[in-house]
Amino acid sequence: MDSVTNTRIFARLTGKGSQFVVYQMRWQAQKPVAMILPVPVVQDKPDAVRFINLKGYASFFDDLKKGFPVAPTTRSGGRTPAPAAKAADPALPVEEVGDFVASFVPTLADFARLDPRFVLPTEVWDQVPGYRRYGFAVFQLKAVAKTGATVHPMAFEFDTRMHGSLFFPTLHIHDGMVHPREDFDHTLYTQGVAIGERTPQAAEKFVAMDKALGVVDGKLPVARKILKGHLQNRDTIYAA
Repeated sequence: MDSVTNTRIFARLTGKGSQFVVYQMRWQAQKPVAMILPVPVVQDKPDAVRFINLKGYASFFDDLKKGFPVAPTTRSGGRTPAPAAKAADPALPVEEVGDFVASFVPTLADFARLDPRFVLPTEVWDQVPGYRRYGFAVFQLKAVAKTGATVHPMAFEFDTRMHGSLFFPTLHIHDGMVHPREDFDHTLYTQGVAIGERTPQAAEKFVAMDKALGVVDGKLPVARKILKGHLQNRDTIYAA
């Protein structure tokens, strides 16, 4: 992965034991890369992650931004795609999700079952032992992104074991390394949890609800938090 900028993440609790995550960034790469998002899933559930195809809503985050009348000033920490390694049979199920192929890896031990096209380095997780009880949503573009390209958002719903908490996957992993601090260029969005400034109107006023596929609650406002600068490298969790 050569560069990643303008990372935007939407997360929302459903109230039914699951959480939505929508993730988009501007990236540049010279070869196929895989995006690995560790999430605190309910264990021993092979369908704990359900992928959502938002190819028809590439402007999802642009529309969320429209709900805020002025540019944000709040400053306050991201993940980057990991370069793509060899997998073993039997392969985990792979789904076509718009411009991506995607797979859910239930545990660290299951990385050996990833389809060979993902080519992921598994040793990186030895640096972050806290993820041994996590599952992993893995995305890879079907084609290499052009310089400065922005592709449609990646999205999924997962059954969370962090009841009462909202989870944003913001840990950075660069070139197979996890550093204590990293440069952040992230905007976090949510509904129903106070994380920062909030839109004066409900989401249905500025979001194309028919394209959002149930990810956004049209009756609720949207909250936003900016994570920018050289920050502690970790996932971001808020009490719901």
